[in-house]
Amino acid sequence: MTPLTFPVLSILSDGKFHSGEIMAKNFNVSRAAIWHAISGAEKLGVEVFSVRGKGYRLTQSLDLIVENKVKQAIGEMANLFNVTVLDVVDSTNDYLKNAAVNGHPHASCVVSNIQTHGKGRRGRQWQSALGENLTFSFLWRFTKGAAALSGLSLAVGIALIRSLKKLDIHQALLKWPNDILVEDGGVYKKLAGILIELQGDMDGQSAAIIGIGINLNLSKKQVAKIDQPAVSINQFTTESIDPNNFLAIIIKNLAEVLAIFEDSGFTSLKDEWLSYDAFQDKVINITSGDGNLIQGRSQGVDNFGSLQVVTDAGVKTYASGEISIRKAE
Repeated sequence: MTPLTFPVLSILSDGKFHSGEIMAKNFNVSRAAIWHAISGAEKLGVEVFSVRGKGYRLTQSLDLIVENKVKQAIGEMANLFNVTVLDVVDSTNDYLKNAAVNGHPHASCVVSNIQTHGKGRRGRQWQSALGENLTFSFLWRFTKGAAALSGLSLAVGIALIRSLKKLDIHQALLKWPNDILVEDGGVYKKLAGILIELQGDMDGQSAAIIGIGINLNLSKKQVAKIDQPAVSINQFTTESIDPNNFLAIIIKNLAEVLAIFEDSGFTSLKDEWLSYDAFQDKVINITSGDGNLIQGRSQGVDNFGSLQVVTDAGVKTYASGEISIRKAE
């Protein structure tokens, strides 16, 4: 990538053809510099069409994430948050983790237009592409230690459901402990994921790095890269989703839910979470942290956000694990 890559992408973001010669004059550079800038975009996975006599264009128009647009959308609460927008980053979680160690302020958000090595749970990679996903991390500092943060990922899920409802998307459900799903054609497909990494003492002050990835407008090419069924927001709304506005909605909902969580833990959010539980009363498989596979019927979560499963050996409680719907034999 060159320093011109994102300025050029900003011009191309309207989805129309733009002459390389005119862009070169606009930036007071050579046409070769424009070509190198576009080559840098293509190396990041951005598809740019080139037609002799017409110039360059993207496959479709897109809204780039811009710091002042996010703050403007947050409105009068904008001064409560520290928002950083990056063109490209390996992982917003890693970026913010390093910043947090160096005293980065509470209620900080780092968002990237392109994330090249986004992190998912259990070592997976979160696939993302320009204009197709919203990927960001949010720093929240707690006066409580990490031991008191049971159910945090479930609380974050509630904030995302509330945010989706602001877009009139009411089909989204929660999968314990940290996925947002939509049932589509009898199949549960992933719309968003959450990855939380904690810093600090178990009993003293702590900080949560909350990584969130949401599918906005997945291309067929991107869907093919994802190792599980996936959907995106554009499949459920005819309205164009501006990621700047949507991120502002999420930030405000995160702050509201996290303040409740810090004050009274997961208990006060439990009933709301259960109302969105995708697997409530369904027969599931759960793979525990040690790799054991357990089968049973999901009975929701307890006051600490742990999953309760009715098994042949009675009711078992799990603080972590991976669950899936049990297929009929």
